[in-house]
Amino acid sequence: MKRALVTGGSGGIGAAICRRLAADGCYVYIHANNGIETATQLAAEINAAGGSATVLQFDVTDQAAVNAALSPLVENEPIQILINNAGIHDDAVFPGMSSAQWHRVIDVSVHGFFNVTQPLMMPMIRSRWGRIINVSSISGITGNRGQTNYSAAKGALNAATKSLSQEVASRGITVNAVAPGIIETSMSESTFDAQAIANMVPMKRAGTAKEVADLVSFLASDQSTYITGQIISINGGMI
Repeated sequence: MKRALVTGGSGGIGAAICRRLAADGCYVYIHANNGIETATQLAAEINAAGGSATVLQFDVTDQAAVNAALSPLVENEPIQILINNAGIHDDAVFPGMSSAQWHRVIDVSVHGFFNVTQPLMMPMIRSRWGRIINVSSISGITGNRGQTNYSAAKGALNAATKSLSQEVASRGITVNAVAPGIIETSMSESTFDAQAIANMVPMKRAGTAKEVADLVSFLASDQSTYITGQIISINGGMI
């Protein structure tokens, strides 16, 4: 049974990914920081359905806390599937953006990627099989007004995806990014109404978290062995 870690596993997209990987037969570590209660309920749901899941709690921006949580888990056995899904947005037009807004968004997506991924790499490399999937955003490809910090963070994640994929390709490890467009979550519901979505998306609807999870499932499987270093946007034809 392959072990998978999903950061930000208590959110809408993260939870869908956890459910799908558990259904695929993985032992899933559901990471949460503030959403620990939701993550615990999700783990109970997965286990009750016959899957296997455990909750991990730490702040991805706290390197010492991340190492303390993850190092014991890979001492004897690698985590071979990593979904870097943790991320936040704190939108503001750039002239009015505070230093705290800039640094916190960068911290979670970029420094969080390093803090979580780096301690898992050598055990994964020694196993000569791995899947690293970074959840990015269409904003990291096209940019978006009011999201200079978020676009910068996700753009950096896309670049890191391409570089890391080249370093580990010969070790049986693939590294890809999934870049969702407008997805039905509690976050998007407060941002886009149905008419706005119809105007922006050629398919005239938002995507679902399950559709994102289906793509992640494919990239985490043996069927995607020759796909690496790619930024795959799932956006209903927006770009």
